[in-house]
Amino acid sequence: MSERFIFTRYHTRCYRCGEVADQIIKAVSAQAQVICSACGATRIFIPRFENTGISGISTPIGRYDLWSIEADGYCKHCAVTGPHDLAIGSGHFTTRCRNCGYTHFYRFNLEYIAQCPIDDEGEVSAPPSP
Repeated sequence: MSERFIFTRYHTRCYRCGEVADQIIKAVSAQAQVICSACGATRIFIPRFENTGISGISTPIGRYDLWSIEADGYCKHCAVTGPHDLAIGSGHFTTRCRNCGYTHFYRFNLEYIAQCPIDDEGEVSAPPSP
């Protein structure tokens, strides 16, 4: 897959294994993933909707802490690579371009546990965008 939107890490305690470890965060238009580098617990989020008119980030508070992260990414709306605000909760994942305000809302879809090497240069496995 050629799209590369958000690829970053967030160092925090894993909700599953309890270890303080990097949480690998990958997002493209078709899906978003949060993967624990210690135990391999992976949460997959699927798109709910995209919007340019939202002024803030709409991520309901869930069972676990809400992560507020800044990451660089390429915005498909304004074609600028720059800072994006990420809000990741237990059931929702939101990205917002600081340049134009284009927002992606994802909802939790699937969780699985796997032990496999994570390639820092790899991309999210997702179907090609239309």
